[in-house]
Amino acid sequence: MSYVIAEPCIGQKDNSCVEVCPVDCIHPTPDEADYESVTQLFIDPDECIDCDACVEACPVDACFAEDQLPSEWAKYAEINANYFKPTPA
Repeated sequence: MSYVIAEPCIGQKDNSCVEVCPVDCIHPTPDEADYESVTQLFIDPDECIDCDACVEACPVDACFAEDQLPSEWAKYAEINANYFKPTPA
């Protein structure tokens, strides 16, 4: 199970979660090229170690364990995962 960033992050992109993540699985970071073009941050489900640090750090309560994601935001599990899928050449 991984953590998911949901709708409250849209338009916020507070980097508190990025700063506390011990495995750097939250992207994009402010120094990455696509940071300005996306509306929210994303958690890589393959790299997340389920440490819960992002939940505690998020000032807008946008981070959830995947099995605790509110039903109205269920689509964000797929949105987070899709961000990390390679783009076809």
